[in-house]
Amino acid sequence: MSNNSNTIAAILAGAAVGAALGILFAPDKGSKTRAKIKEGIDDAKHNLQDSFQASSEVLREKFTGATQNLDGTLNDLLSNVSHKTEEVITFLESKLADLKAQNAKLQK
Repeated sequence: MSNNSNTIAAILAGAAVGAALGILFAPDKGSKTRAKIKEGIDDAKHNLQDSFQASSEVLREKFTGATQNLDGTLNDLLSNVSHKTEEVITFLESKLADLKAQNAKLQK
């Protein structure tokens, strides 16, 4: 994810620098040039905000999906443990019954 963010930031920075250089070398009045630079900065700012919002949304969706997957996995694990616990209890009860039977034989 950080590679995508770095790529987006590099593209935006390159576009902003290119636009600023183009404006600075254009034959215009200083006030117009400053206005164009301000416009370029505002556009870059809006693009960066849009990119940030899109990245935030993607992260939110991934986090929500991961949380749901974790909840499902935890519920499955608890269910499996519960079934195994029942198997162990049944096994121990049968062994206890066997031991009681052996003990009863010894007491006669």
